[in-house]
Order: sequence, then structure tokens, then C-alpha cells
Amino acid sequence: MKVSHEIPIAYLEASLEFNDYDYLLPHLYDKYEGYKEFFNTNPNRYVIMDNSLHELGTPYSKGRMISIIEDIKPNEFIVPDAWEDHITSMRNAKEWSFIELPKNVTKVAVVQGKSLHEVIKCYQTYKYLGYTKIAFSYGASYYNEVFPHPNKDIGKALGRQLVISKMINMGLIGNSDRIHLLGCSLPQEFLYYKDIKQIESIDTSNPIMAAFDGESYKNWGLGSKPKTKIDEVVDTEFNSDIFNVIKHNTTFFKFINNIT
Repeated sequence: MKVSHEIPIAYLEASLEFNDYDYLLPHLYDKYEGYKEFFNTNPNRYVIMDNSLHELGTPYSKGRMISIIEDIKPNEFIVPDAWEDHITSMRNAKEWSFIELPKNVTKVAVVQGKSLHEVIKCYQTYKYLGYTKIAFSYGASYYNEVFPHPNKDIGKALGRQLVISKMINMGLIGNSDRIHLLGCSLPQEFLYYKDIKQIESIDTSNPIMAAFDGESYKNWGLGSKPKTKIDEVVDTEFNSDIFNVIKHNTTFFKFINNIT
């Protein structure tokens, strides 16, 4: 599993030491010159470009995303989805399946829904449309229904793992399928994917945002999701104390999850 952690601009160059690839948020690309410069001065890095739904509530401008894709030529692009809305997400995926992007840009669709049934329908539709890589978000409410737990963050973490495992056991996720995991509630979730070879990549700002919350990872992880969000700290100045926690957390993220 390849891992990338979204990080404020002042720490982007340092992130080259611990990120396996770079994760681009288009709204930040347009808003901050330093962010844009980073992606333009590291052309040989593997890049996955998001659509900024999680940060903005709705996907970023279609026209601007296409322009950024043409400039950066990311290796993967997460096509616009709609939060917990499988119908709109499937419609968007169908629309984007016909949009021409630069050669070698893999389109990735995100399953959405309010139940396992809706998510299964979404996944099957994406495969029918020709998507070769599909993503699962971290915070869907139905995870807490499939894995009820007093700690909702634990429920979401283990709920996603249970959904993916069920879909593999049902034969819906094939041996050659490629999966991306969007974000996480708790960093220790990924230990339970060790034997699921279909999972190819992960992106999560969890160890970075925990550092800004003043939280250092324990040897087992965290008990709750960090409160800070990337947009709240993206343009903050470099702080050596925070960076020391970032280095600790990113190192422990791989240690906890046995990721080499």
C-alpha cells in the first residue's frame, strides 16, 4: 500500500521524505501559489488528484479541474462524487467516463451511498463503466450501522474494513481490482488490510492533523479522530515542535500498520 498524507505548504518539501506519492487538492492549487509551485517543481513524482468534495462540500469547478489535469497530468484523478448519494455519484462517473483527459491519467470513482446495498450497486456500476480503480471514503454513516460501536470513530474504521471484506467474500471485488482508501477515522484501521492485496493506495492527513492537535501517536494509534482540518492550517508558518510530532506520527503510522 502506497501512502500519502496531506500537509500544509510550509512542510511540503519535507513530506517528500515520508510520502510515497503526492496528493493534490485542486482548490488549494488555485488558492495558494506555494502549493501550486510545489506540484510544478516536482514533475517526476506520482500524483493523485482529488476533487475537493470532502473539503468544500461539493466538488471543485469542472472546468478548472480539467485545466489543472492538463497542466499537471496527474497519474490518477478522483472524479466528482456526491456525499452518501449513490445516484448522483453514478451519474457523475458516467459523465466523466466520456471526458477525454491526458494520456495515462487513470480515472478513479468513489463509491457512495447510505447502505451496503447502495454501495454495492455503485461499485458494480463503476466496473460496468470501465473504471479500473475505485475508492472507498472513510466517514460514511452506514459504517456505524454495519459495525455498531460506542466509539463512532472505531465503528467507522472497522465498518469500512467489514464492508470491503464482505464485498470480497461475495465476489464483487475481484482479485485484480484496484482500491484506494480516502482518509481515515483512526490510523490503526489499515493494519486490518494487510492481507487485502487489492488495496493499492491510501491518503490521509490523520498523522498531520493530530500533530496540529498536539497529539502524538501511541504505539497502538489514536482513540479519536483529530479535530483540525487541512484548510485551517494549510498556510501556517513552519513550526519545528509541530514538525517533530509530524515525523513521529508519520513514522508510527507505518509502524502501527506494518507498512514497509
